[in-house]
Amino acid sequence: MIRTFRISFSLKNTYRVNTILYSLKQIPLVRKILPQSLYRSQGLKIFANILSGLWEIAGTFLGKVLYLLIMVFGLGMLYENTGDGRLFVHILFFLSLVGSYMNTYMFNPSNDKYYAMILMRMDARSYTLTNYAYAVGKCILGFLPFTIWFGVERNIPLWCCLLFPFFIASVKMLIAWNYLVDFKRTGESRDENLPGKLGWILTAVLLAAAYGLPYLGVLLPMWLMAAFMVLSVAAACGAAVYMGRFDEYRTLYQQLLAKFRNGMDYKATVKAAVEEQNRKLISQDTGITSSRKGFEYFNELFVRRHQKILWKSVKRQAVICLFLFVGILFLFQVNEDIRKQINRMLMVFLPYFVFIMYMINRGTSFTQALFMNCDHSMLTYSFYKKPEFILKLFRIRLREIVKVNLLPASVIGVGLPVLLYFSGGTDNPVNYLLLFVSVMAMSAFFSVHYLTCYYLLQPYNAGTEVVGGTYKIVTWATYIVCFMFMNLRMSTLVFGTVVTCFCLIYCVVACIVVYRVAGRTFRIRN
Repeated sequence: MIRTFRISFSLKNTYRVNTILYSLKQIPLVRKILPQSLYRSQGLKIFANILSGLWEIAGTFLGKVLYLLIMVFGLGMLYENTGDGRLFVHILFFLSLVGSYMNTYMFNPSNDKYYAMILMRMDARSYTLTNYAYAVGKCILGFLPFTIWFGVERNIPLWCCLLFPFFIASVKMLIAWNYLVDFKRTGESRDENLPGKLGWILTAVLLAAAYGLPYLGVLLPMWLMAAFMVLSVAAACGAAVYMGRFDEYRTLYQQLLAKFRNGMDYKATVKAAVEEQNRKLISQDTGITSSRKGFEYFNELFVRRHQKILWKSVKRQAVICLFLFVGILFLFQVNEDIRKQINRMLMVFLPYFVFIMYMINRGTSFTQALFMNCDHSMLTYSFYKKPEFILKLFRIRLREIVKVNLLPASVIGVGLPVLLYFSGGTDNPVNYLLLFVSVMAMSAFFSVHYLTCYYLLQPYNAGTEVVGGTYKIVTWATYIVCFMFMNLRMSTLVFGTVVTCFCLIYCVVACIVVYRVAGRTFRIRN
C-alpha cells in the first residue's frame, strides 16, 4: 500500500507541477523570461515542486483557518453573546454535519483518480484506502491547531477543542461508509458534487439551525453535542473496518468516473452542462430587434436575448435582501438589544460591506456571457479590436453591467439607512446619505473592475476555458483584499467618503487604460 500511495502522490504532484508551469507561462511579464523548453527546465521544475509543496501545506492549513475565521468565528461575531464558547461550538457542529456529505473525500470524481485507477490500472483498493487515510489525516491535522487556538480564546473547554477535528473527520467517514453500504445494496454510486434536492434541503435546514437558532436564543446543550461527537468518533472506527474490507472499489470508481471515458474530463463535462443550461436561458425569439444604431443596436440585441442570464440571479438577490431587511426591522420590535447592536454596527461596520458587495456582484458571469455568446466570434474581426470601438463598446457594456448590479445594491443602499433610522438614528444626517452612496459606489466599482480585467486580461481561449494566469492572480488578490476589509473598523463618515472618491477615480482611470491598452490585450488566448 505504501508503494501505491507513493506512486499516486507522485502522479498528483506531477499533474500539479505541470499546472503551475502552465500558469506561469500565462503571466505576460514572466512569459518573456521563461524558456521555450519550459517543461524540460530542471531549475523551473524544482521551483514548481517547491510551490507544489507549499500548495499542499496551504491546502492542509490555510483552507481550514479561513473556514473557521469566516464561517464560524467571523459570522459568530454578529451575535450578541460572542463571549459564549457554546455559540461557536453550536455553529461548527452543524457546519460539520453539512461538510460530512458535501465533501466526503472518497466520492469526488477527479482527474488524479481517473489517471491512476482507470488509465494506469493501479490497485483500486490500495489507492483508495491510502489516499483516503491521507485526506482524513490532513483534515485532522489541519483543524487541530486552529480549533485549539480559537477555542481557548473563546473559553471553549480544551477537551472539546481536541475532539472537534476527530468529529469532523468521523462524520465524513460515516457518510462514506453509508454510501459504500448503499452501493453494495443497489449497485449505484454516489457523486458528492451532485447532492440532489434532498441534499440541498438538508443543507438549508442545517444552516438554518447553525445560524438561525442562536438568533432565537436557542443553543444546543454542550453535553448533547459532546455525546454526539464521542459516539460519532466511536462509530467511525467501525466504519474504518468496513472500508478496509470493502472489495468493490474498482467497480465503484468505474461507474463514478464513467464521465471520464474516452478522455473526457469531468470538469469539461460540467462545463458543457453549464453551457447547455445557459443556451436554454437565451431567448430564441427571432423577432427581437432594436431601433438603435451601431454598437448600441448590437448591445441591445445581446441584452434582450440574455435577459434571464443577466437578471435572474440579481432579482433573486434583491428579493432575499429585502426579506432580510424586513426581518431585521421585525426583530427591532421584539428585541431592544438587537436594535442597539445593529445601530452600533452600522456606524463602524461599513467596510464589511466591501466583501458583501464583492460576493453579490455579477461581473464574472456577465463577462463570461459576453465572451461565450458574443466576443468569442466577434474577436475574429480586426475592426472589433480598434481602440475607439473598444472604448465605445466598453462604455456601453459598463452601463449595462452597472444597471444589473445596482438592483440588489439599491435594496441594500436603501435598507441600511432605513435600519439606521429605526435602530436609533445618528446625530450626523450625512451618515444616512453616505450609507446609500458608498454602497452604490462599491457596486459600480466591482462592475468597472471586472469589465476592465476582462478587457485588459481577457482570460478565455477558443474553448471558453480560463487560461489567463494574470487574470487568476488578480481575481484572487481582489478576493483577499475584500476579505481583509471584514476586519477593518472605521466610522461610516470617513470610510464612506474615502470609498466613494476612490470608486469615482477608479472608473475614470479604467476608461483611460482600456482605451490605451485593450487594443493589444483584448483577444482570444491560445
